[in-house]
Amino acid sequence: MTTTPEHIDDAAPEAPVEPAPEAPVETAPATPAPAPARTGIAMGPLLGMLAVGALIGGVAGGGVTAAVLAGNQSSVVGAPQGPTAITVNDPGDATLVTGVVATAMPSVVSLQVAGGGTAGGGSGVILSEDGYVLTNNHVATLEGATLSPSIRVSLSDGRIFNAELVGSDPLADLAVVKIEGAENLPVIEFADSDALNVGDRAIVIGAPLGLSGTVTNGIVSALNRSITVRSSAVPEQSLEQPLPPNDSEAPFDFWDFDVPGTENDPQSTTPRATISLPVIQTDAAINPGNSGGALLNDQGQLIGIVVALATTGGSGGGQAGSIGVGFSIPSNFALRVANELIENGVASHGLLGALVTDSINDAASTVVGALIDSVTPGGAADQVGLRSGDVITIFNGVPISSSVDLTAQVRVLAGGASTTLTYVRGGTAREVTVTLGELR
Repeated sequence: MTTTPEHIDDAAPEAPVEPAPEAPVETAPATPAPAPARTGIAMGPLLGMLAVGALIGGVAGGGVTAAVLAGNQSSVVGAPQGPTAITVNDPGDATLVTGVVATAMPSVVSLQVAGGGTAGGGSGVILSEDGYVLTNNHVATLEGATLSPSIRVSLSDGRIFNAELVGSDPLADLAVVKIEGAENLPVIEFADSDALNVGDRAIVIGAPLGLSGTVTNGIVSALNRSITVRSSAVPEQSLEQPLPPNDSEAPFDFWDFDVPGTENDPQSTTPRATISLPVIQTDAAINPGNSGGALLNDQGQLIGIVVALATTGGSGGGQAGSIGVGFSIPSNFALRVANELIENGVASHGLLGALVTDSINDAASTVVGALIDSVTPGGAADQVGLRSGDVITIFNGVPISSSVDLTAQVRVLAGGASTTLTYVRGGTAREVTVTLGELR
């Protein structure tokens, strides 16, 4: 059968804890060493026909943050928030999660953002003592509505600072903002997300629905998951897979909120591009406002940046809250991008130079993977001898089951990075080392 090519690139211990928010945290170095090579873990099939919401809270007003979860239904309102204390009524019965919260809470912040005729909120984590904060691009730029946002950052001790956007990366949905006049801030510690196992503890701290300092607890449900997300913030030239004409068949989506001049605006005719993200799946409850918040391990270390959730609602999500299927950007990937944004204001992404589709859709394919439809002359794929009909099954140690998987994993690496991939041709598997181009 004939399949429609999809773009792979643009070539294309428990102990009692003190109930004080100033509990010391272990800080990470300013420029951590590169993460070790990842190990592949077999992934299940992608979710289908669900919407993923951008976890952005509603417009703030009068010290109250509201998030409307569905069109004409009732809203959920968070009361004005003061300093976020960690309440421990019975230290002798404190849990492991209590200790994690005491460690990490001071390093998690809430953001209120305005610009482009709209406003919203989300969460973030502190990267440095002098005030660099990592969050989602869709939080910091209001899903691309503004590149000059007005940002206010609230710390767990009750202090509020102004902040400015340092750099954003819509392809990874990450951004860094800098708190003005901050010093000696508690810094989040990063864990190695490549060392995670399915079933590991996963704890989320953030500000769902404006309720800052909210903690939820679950497990790592899946690793090396990939999702496709629509985004109004992605440059047109990225040329990711366009939206299907029928919105009911659309890929995962950010949680909709009104942004004039984008597809979220009923009057807008602006199409949204799609991005492919590698994610950690968790059943820890997340909701609008958790975006950019911390996914933590049982040591209080960051394993992911919360990015999206799946809902059973209709088009664009927004019809329901958490159903126990949430997604976070792995900490290793997030850290690489954050460091590049701080240093350069932009981040780099790999380019394979091939158009691919899902091999499952091709009657002649005998293995699951990303089927190459064509390669760009002189591109990375062409230089190592890949050609139409080859099926890529492993990339950088990660099993590949679809074109979305391959796109996401190529984007994890910086432009110019070298890695290995395995492909199948004529029933024989081959491995090659490829040096990626750079997506521009």
